[in-house]
Amino acid sequence: MERKTFSIPKISCGHCVMTITRELKELKGINKVEGNPQFKTVEVEWDPPATEAQIRATLNDINFPAV
Repeated sequence: MERKTFSIPKISCGHCVMTITRELKELKGINKVEGNPQFKTVEVEWDPPATEAQIRATLNDINFPAV
């Protein structure tokens, strides 16, 4: 299992976190998504076939790019 905390400056509220969580959990292999709107971060845990590149691409697609 891999785990990474992504910094996402566009997060402004809990609704943003809910959107990110919903979209990322549609990817196969995503085990956990926890967001913190105060710190503008999302922690993601995953197993293959999910990849960091796939997670970043999904974040870009939904207009919440990670920096």
